[in-house]
Amino acid sequence: MKACVIRKARELVLTEAPDPIPGPHEVLIRLEAGGICGSDLHYFFDGGAGDFRLREPMILGHEVAGTVLDVGSEVLRVAPGDRVAVDPNQPCGTCRQCRAGRRNLCDNVRFYGSAAHFPHVQGVFSERFVAPAGNCHAIPPSLSFREAACAEPLAVAFHAVARLGSVWNASVLIVGSGPIGVLIAAAARMAGAARIMVTDLIDEPLRIALAMGATEAVNVQAEPERLAAHREGRGVFDIAVEASGSAAGLAAAIESTRPGGTVLQVGTLPGGQVAAPLSRVVPKELRFAGTFRFDGEYGHAVAALASRRIDVAPLLTHEFTFGDLEQAFLTAADKRRSMKVSLRPS
Repeated sequence: MKACVIRKARELVLTEAPDPIPGPHEVLIRLEAGGICGSDLHYFFDGGAGDFRLREPMILGHEVAGTVLDVGSEVLRVAPGDRVAVDPNQPCGTCRQCRAGRRNLCDNVRFYGSAAHFPHVQGVFSERFVAPAGNCHAIPPSLSFREAACAEPLAVAFHAVARLGSVWNASVLIVGSGPIGVLIAAAARMAGAARIMVTDLIDEPLRIALAMGATEAVNVQAEPERLAAHREGRGVFDIAVEASGSAAGLAAAIESTRPGGTVLQVGTLPGGQVAAPLSRVVPKELRFAGTFRFDGEYGHAVAALASRRIDVAPLLTHEFTFGDLEQAFLTAADKRRSMKVSLRPS
């Protein structure tokens, strides 16, 4: 079968891979749609995502939906022909983090398309792949495979909002209008936030942020004074979410948050040391936290998509086949042209 393999930075190839065989508790799935994630782009351009570096060839991809082709001998809840969204997260269930209910921080997690461990966990941008039956979530015919593949980034957004506690009637700043940023805007709006400002350096993704629930969208390159005004008086926002993965974005989040507020880091910052005005955290008594992936939120994300409580149609800008693999990744990296780029085998 064909699979999309990253060998090193800028060396992404379509190659032959062995046909997967499901184990007793696994399911064989035909890939119908896979979303290209920011971490996939980091592996493509940089040879790693944050501190996770490529040390061997790896199949990319973890935002996926497909059709069940076969099931293992012990599988009862999934059947051939089912349409499913697939949770890429496979925690061990036995480490200290799992036992404490923080399965997203599992010490031994297997996560599709991740170089966090060696050997790497192969991803699912392949014609067929296997998954644990418990990771397969049924989707209705009314939900397209491309929409269903967005359950993974939406789960990231739901987990981020959960990390904030209550956002009811809060003012929220989201720095960065990529897919995660705009999905956090949608999730915060659903959770009752009163004001949601999203910032970016270009206009095109900000228009999508408005379509997804933001109440304000600010191009801080064209109109820096609009955000600067919110830093006066030690900041005004109850909550700031840094979703750009940049030191400048983190600085803006810290400066714009009011005393006693919360700053949440969700964007993947560059590996190593990052300069930020952390001296502001103490005198403003900010709560500064990180958020990583998700756990039980995946099922909630599938339900929100299926019920149309969150409509991801504005995000779905492009679709490519494996035959246009490099063009798909270059398009996904061009934020003036794309938001969420989908892949399918043919």
